[in-house]
Amino acid sequence: MHASITKSSSLSIVAIVPAAGTGNRMRSSCPKQYLSIQGKTILEYSVMALLYNVDVKRIIVPIRPDDNYFYNLPLAHNPRIEALHGGAHRAESVLAGLRAATDAHWVLVHDASRPCLHQHDLSNLLTLQHTSKIGGILANPVRDTMKRSQNNIRKIQHTVSRECLWHALTPQFFPRKLLMMCILYALNKGAILTDEASALEYCGYCPILVSGRYDNIKITNPEDFSLAKLYLSQHT
Repeated sequence: MHASITKSSSLSIVAIVPAAGTGNRMRSSCPKQYLSIQGKTILEYSVMALLYNVDVKRIIVPIRPDDNYFYNLPLAHNPRIEALHGGAHRAESVLAGLRAATDAHWVLVHDASRPCLHQHDLSNLLTLQHTSKIGGILANPVRDTMKRSQNNIRKIQHTVSRECLWHALTPQFFPRKLLMMCILYALNKGAILTDEASALEYCGYCPILVSGRYDNIKITNPEDFSLAKLYLSQHT
């Protein structure tokens, strides 16, 4: 499945930060994106990293309908930020954001729990609007030895070559119409989408890998939270 995607000479970028997840693996009293580091929530760090770039015209934050945290944050009063109801799954939240981003030629999708994004990486990713019709993602090459386990058993089946393997990061950056078309098509076919790039891959596109920093971590487990504290203390 391919479509003709044209580049615009005047491109508008809107960011989508899906924040409707519960983060059960963190075992915390609130969703992980609302945990605080140095007086700011993880979500605030993630969103502020996008706000610092003047090319990002506005940010859409899909949240749970019963979210009791977002509207108590200073972010809720920023004119460049809009909250709306997300879905039960990430793809549904991203689709809600895409439908609201009617003014966007390109969209950035960034994890709400990825607070350590560097401006240099973001700027490098955004250059794709001038060089690519498809877009791409921040990623970094796999450095560790990779093992594949036996089915349902924690025993090594074999070592996987790490050559050409990359860790997918966010933000991920695509033309809005293309991303929406690919997500809708893939979901309609029953595909399992683990990130936005996987929707394009399913439809036969090959997004570009933009090398990013290894400290652009996603907070999933308690040990990630401790590491993010360290990285953010070095940013300030």
